[in-house]
Amino acid sequence: MANRIATRLKELGITLPEPAKSVANYVPVAEAGGLLFVSGQLPLADGKVVWTGHVGEELDTEEGAEAARLCAVNILAQLSGALDGDLDRITRVVRLGGFVASAPDFTAQPQVINGASDLMVDVFGDAGRHARAAVGVNVLPLDAAVEVEGLFQTG
Repeated sequence: MANRIATRLKELGITLPEPAKSVANYVPVAEAGGLLFVSGQLPLADGKVVWTGHVGEELDTEEGAEAARLCAVNILAQLSGALDGDLDRITRVVRLGGFVASAPDFTAQPQVINGASDLMVDVFGDAGRHARAAVGVNVLPLDAAVEVEGLFQTG
């Protein structure tokens, strides 16, 4: 069924933004052997970081999860750009890597990155289930609260 993912995004009320441009010497998406590697995406909207600071200090776990969800929306935007808008070509979400700018005693990084993981399952169904890492870090670019990268299989 063509446009299955576009239909699902519409059902979820998600409109994909324009993919963010690279801000350093890297590409947003690299393809190798049927796999798409998406560089880390920040919680950007309208070109600005929406969620800043440290989870466990300025932000709570739920806000961190919202930041991770927005990162995942931006991952989907990058994929859409790389695939000429045809997200139906994604056959599997293989892995997500999540980085959470964390207060020193914050240990709920997995619950934060669930914001991204849950969206992938909501969009791709069982093909959205993936391996994952959720890592606490001291600071992220542009003071972002969360950054998420991904690995996707195409068919």
